[in-house]
Amino acid sequence: MYGFVVLVHVLGAFAFVMAHGVSMLIAFRLRGEREPARQALLLELSGLSVGLMYIGLGVLLLAGILAAFMGGLWGRGWIWASLGILVAVIAVMYAVATPFYGRMRAAAGVPGSEALATRFKPTPTPADLDGLAASSRPFVLAAVGGIGLASIVWLMVSKPF
Repeated sequence: MYGFVVLVHVLGAFAFVMAHGVSMLIAFRLRGEREPARQALLLELSGLSVGLMYIGLGVLLLAGILAAFMGGLWGRGWIWASLGILVAVIAVMYAVATPFYGRMRAAAGVPGSEALATRFKPTPTPADLDGLAASSRPFVLAAVGGIGLASIVWLMVSKPF
């Protein structure tokens, strides 16, 4: 049963990375897009993929925790380091990406973003879209996520401590 749980953990990780990859590619595509209707469409698609990303994250976490119990791995340092890196990456991603893309969604008038617009002072407008789209934020997020993911995979494969 342990092998099956590890498989579910890995599949959850694949689902997480695939869904999140959509958002990452859209973040870079938005840098070159200046047509407001296309920006709004891309932001809406990105929002949809984030929902699937959280499902993958939930599966990988639940199966990983269960596998750690089943395998008696909680005494190993690599598993704690992996969890620590995951929590740190999630915190940075949430703190850096969520307000930024929330502002973009509100400025683009993405359906459902009306409540977002009131959270930002000053309220973002369509005129703000070009400046937001040209931001270097996607590079920061890709670096944090890429380094974090590579570190976790290295820890899980090499189990150095």
